[in-house]
Amino acid sequence: MLRLYTHAACLQHDPGPGHPESPARLRAVLAALDRDRFAMLDRVEAPRANRSALERVHDPAYVARILASAPPEGTSRLDEDTLMSPGSAEAALRAAGAVVAAVDAAVAQGARAFCAVRPPGHHATASQAMGFCLFNNVAVGAAHALAVHGLERVAIADFDVHHGNGTQDIFAAEPRVLFASSHQSPLYPGTGHTDETGAGNLVNAPLPPGTGSQAFRRRWEQELLPRIAAFGPQLLLVSAGFDAHRADPLAQLELAADDYAWLTTRLLDVARDHAGGRMVSTLEGGYDLDALAASAAAHVAALFG
Repeated sequence: MLRLYTHAACLQHDPGPGHPESPARLRAVLAALDRDRFAMLDRVEAPRANRSALERVHDPAYVARILASAPPEGTSRLDEDTLMSPGSAEAALRAAGAVVAAVDAAVAQGARAFCAVRPPGHHATASQAMGFCLFNNVAVGAAHALAVHGLERVAIADFDVHHGNGTQDIFAAEPRVLFASSHQSPLYPGTGHTDETGAGNLVNAPLPPGTGSQAFRRRWEQELLPRIAAFGPQLLLVSAGFDAHRADPLAQLELAADDYAWLTTRLLDVARDHAGGRMVSTLEGGYDLDALAASAAAHVAALFG
């Protein structure tokens, strides 16, 4: 069973004209998934995340501040890149809630899922919004799996072109969570070096600008996938950013949609071997609309297995 979690509220988060993290991103993904070959998707309306789920990874004062920061009109700025509009708090609640609901379905029913939501999440730390991110959606889902379902090993694979510094920071001292990331370096946010290992649960594979398919696949095949498999996850979560595509305007890697299909298939193999096929993916970056749509479609098609 493959579920698609999304919500119309995620289109109402609008950082303003010219901002790369625009509602058009989600529209492009949903349009690509509204084709005949995706007719078998079980489409589910994402619920809101509750405060307790958010506060497992975020400071309560930070959660309260984000929920109170949506302006009545226009935009308000949280940092240089991260803005809120009137619909942003609701969008952020639905984005995090999608991952929580998908984790529940994965654990209870063995369902796989793709969460087509925004704002993205992997840069948000326990107490700081940054890099277009408000709540750390994948971290909220991982903490929910540990606390509510009693899982002892949750792996997070992150192939966004930007390092998931927030996810790493939240779980750096949590050995029940393995965080494995490939990302361009140097690039925002400047973290994700190989010597950042946390409690032995962080695996970073920085890639130089210009890296293409062959080197990308080799790093995953030789370093990241074996570490995830050796960890033996009971649940595999994925921060699915598609901005390492060669057409993306915010980075300089040279991937294609086929690379995302390949990696998704390999991750699914690990999930089948160790987690009963339980795998939940959530949308992170990707800023060229055509490349984003094609890459997300390749990813979801591979998730069907």
